[in-house]
Formats: sequence, C-alpha cells, structure tokens
Amino acid sequence: MKSILLVVNCLLATMLFAQSPKIIQKPITWNQERIQLSLDYLKYRHGLTQSAPIIHPKMVVVHWTANNSVKATFNTFNPVKLPGRPELTKASALNVSSQFVIDRDGTIYQFLPDSIFARHTIGLNYCAIGIENIGSREHPLTHAQLKANEELIRYLSKKYPIAFVLGHHEYQRFKKTSWWKETDPNYITGKDDPGDKFMNELRSALNDLKLKRLP
Repeated sequence: MKSILLVVNCLLATMLFAQSPKIIQKPITWNQERIQLSLDYLKYRHGLTQSAPIIHPKMVVVHWTANNSVKATFNTFNPVKLPGRPELTKASALNVSSQFVIDRDGTIYQFLPDSIFARHTIGLNYCAIGIENIGSREHPLTHAQLKANEELIRYLSKKYPIAFVLGHHEYQRFKKTSWWKETDPNYITGKDDPGDKFMNELRSALNDLKLKRLP
C-alpha cells in the first residue's frame, strides 16, 4: 500500500510540469484510506480487481458542480469519505471527486492525476476522466468554460485514446454497452448536467478529433 501511495504522490508532483493548457494544481487528500476505498470501489462496483487505483482513460465526462466556487468544490471532494447522501453511500463510503475542475472564468484546476481513479460517473469511472465546471441550472456554464473544456480535452486526447466525450446527463446511454461496468443494475441516479446545449457546442468544437458517436 505504501508503494502505491508513493507512486501516486510522484504523479501528483509531476502534475506541476503539465504543459499547455495552463493547469493549476490543487490536489485533494490522497492517502492509504482513499486508495483502499478506491480499490474496493473498482472491485465491488466495477468488478475489477486491481493492485493500484489507476484508470486507462478512454472517455471524458463533463459535469457541473451545482455550487458557485472552486473552494466549495474542493471542500466537497477533499474528505476521503462521503458525508451523508444515502443514495450514494449505499454503494460505497468513498467520496465523490473529479480529476479536473474549471472555474467560471475558464481557469483549470487539477485535483487528481488524470490516470488516477475518481468517483464521478456510475458505471464508467474505471475508464473516464471527470471535468467538473462551476455552475448549475441557475448559473449556466460560460463561454470561457466551453473554451477551457475544449482546450483541456484536446490536451487529454494527445495523452490518451479518448473515444467519447459525454455530459453527465448522458451517461445512462452506455448502460447496455460493453463499456458499462456496474455490478448493481438498480444503482442509477438521475442527472441533467451540463445539458444538451453545452455538450453539442463542445463536441462541435472538437469535431476534428473524430470522436465516436454516443450509443
């Protein structure tokens, strides 16, 4: 376990050397308890037994936070265990999180290395990088966030074979595909973020990447 923690800490350190786009490092707590809970989630929710909580990214899931600040999002994701939210704790005590967060002015923050497991999308965490955007239904995502998502996804596509870019509200479209890995068929939550308008604009901007159509 200590060796896993060392490897991840090295990844957190090397995030400082991330090239374009500009990414501000703001790592959340990563300790032995979070490692074990992540491994347990991979095993019991995704049916994957692994020695380290890593992912091999094949898709990006875009979210909104439903709060109004990066600080509030950090404070939500930083605890190792999920406080409250019984609809989620019944599946795992592991807290939700995401690899990236984008502020309303387009500033990109990285909370976890992009190859490290984060709990953000049912059935797809094992292969999906999460991008949270500060916003909500009452505060729609901004043009600056659209451009930052585009820039970040282009960067990630140079590092990994990204096949899909989807909104959190679209995740259930993968339920009847081989991509879906969730051991409980009844574990589903309704989502509406970030909405069709934002995702259609984002995928249009990424058209040259030749992403796959969603199922």
